[in-house]
Amino acid sequence: MKSMTGYGRAKEQLGGRTITVELRAVNHRYLDCTVKAPRQYGFLEEAVKKAAASRIARGKVEVFVGVELQEGGDVSVTVNHALAEHYLAALHDLSETYGLRDDVTVTALAGLPDVLGSERVEQDADEMIRDVTAVFGHACDAFDEMRAREGRKLADDVRSRCAAIEAMVGEVETRSPERVREYREKLLARMREVLADTSIDETRIVTEAAIYADKTAVDEETVRLRSHLHQLGLMLDEAQPVGRKLDFLVQEMNREANTIGSKANDVSMARVVVNIKSEIEKIREQIQNIE
Repeated sequence: MKSMTGYGRAKEQLGGRTITVELRAVNHRYLDCTVKAPRQYGFLEEAVKKAAASRIARGKVEVFVGVELQEGGDVSVTVNHALAEHYLAALHDLSETYGLRDDVTVTALAGLPDVLGSERVEQDADEMIRDVTAVFGHACDAFDEMRAREGRKLADDVRSRCAAIEAMVGEVETRSPERVREYREKLLARMREVLADTSIDETRIVTEAAIYADKTAVDEETVRLRSHLHQLGLMLDEAQPVGRKLDFLVQEMNREANTIGSKANDVSMARVVVNIKSEIEKIREQIQNIE
């Protein structure tokens, strides 16, 4: 599991260039990647976005690409061989004609006008893309490492809150039958008070208690809530991005908690349900950070 928040940086010297790539990300519902590179390297944008999509499932990602040419990295030195041959022939002619020592050196020949020249080399777009995406991959490794550390912390926090919710669901399940028994006793006491010496129809009491129990039963909701908690625990162990699925599951958990609250009709149960909903909300806030 990974957080959507992270930072990574890599810097390498490739092809006569110093390439720096930085990326940072924050929460976002989908993948939203922007690439900022020097104007003359605008062709890198789509390639970097494609590389980002292969490594990042969602988040608002900003990638900064810096390219610095090493000294002379974009210059090519050329030799004018035809001119050099003419110079060399002329020098040999001087040596023979005037009986001079023939001591022509490479340095001397290269120093003659226009023997050596220089020209600026056009950048190879394909090579640039390969180099920049390679550096991006290394920056992404650091980025993923940071996100994985955050993801582990988030998963641990969510697990602890799930355990707390499960314990509270147990309280609800314990309290629910007690509530029906108390209702039956209160109903019986009220009928005795109203009817005084008149005999009480026990069947009527049982029927009323059964109707109350049916209206306020939360068994189905607690079973579903426990099932959701179990599913959530399994998702936390998955290697693939699960943020969207977790978001949907937490909505379902909140729906079950609301239903339990509407059926509670009991102060102590209502208090437990409020605490359950509070923990669910904290889980919802945490999973907004999960990829």
